[in-house]
Amino acid sequence: MALVVLAVSGAASSVTNSDVQSRVNADIAEGKPIVVHVVVALCDNVNQGIVPVPKALGNGQDPKSNLYWGALYGVRTHLPRSANWTRLDILRPADTRILERVVMYAEVNRDQLAVPVYIVADAWDGAKIREAMITYLEMTAGRASETVTVKRHSETHALQAGGASHVVVYVGHNGLMDFRLETPSPASKESPAKSAIILACASKSHFVDHLHTTGAHPLLLTTGLMAPEAYTLDSALRSWIAKGTTAAAIEGAARAYNRYQKCGVGPARRLFWGQQ
Repeated sequence: MALVVLAVSGAASSVTNSDVQSRVNADIAEGKPIVVHVVVALCDNVNQGIVPVPKALGNGQDPKSNLYWGALYGVRTHLPRSANWTRLDILRPADTRILERVVMYAEVNRDQLAVPVYIVADAWDGAKIREAMITYLEMTAGRASETVTVKRHSETHALQAGGASHVVVYVGHNGLMDFRLETPSPASKESPAKSAIILACASKSHFVDHLHTTGAHPLLLTTGLMAPEAYTLDSALRSWIAKGTTAAAIEGAARAYNRYQKCGVGPARRLFWGQQ
């Protein structure tokens, strides 16, 4: 298992995509699945500094029709309906700030091998966006780990999620445009290498220093305003798992974003950034 290496406490992490891929390859060889944990801060007209959206889409306490969760291109809706992810039954966690949890499964071809991939996605109360972002950054540092148990084909699987995931994802409004967070503590030397995706407006300029501190590899961040919808996440993840490179994740994200937003592939490529 590849480990995060920090030169000194508080220094920028030297973790790279190659480190994460070494962990991925080792886990695949041992028959372990790839686990992705997604923190979704529900869109909230009242509690977030956003341009208001229609009421049903912007009720941060109602996941079922929320723009980032239950709407057409939300994480819970788009992935199983349009991207061939199988939704598995799961109980909502005890944390009352998480209004709904879903686990989804797919297989992605990598070097002629069908790799099992699980997404654990949490819909956070939109009024709790600060806590959601703090928890997300803790995950990037290898903390806030948990074991999520699911059943598939009558078999029980214990997924190492949260800070133990291979990829941790944030989806939603960039709260750092509204408030500041304290710099998170660095990862421990024992923290397994992981990649970070942040689908929020201008996430590179607001988050990259935090990720260097927490020891997560910045796989996919954004350089400008964007719609954080699930088709981008799906394509970026599949491309990265299949080909194992940051460039593949960026290209996958850009092509999906252009397909749905009709913005041109070139501008879409410039919207996404990742560290090699």
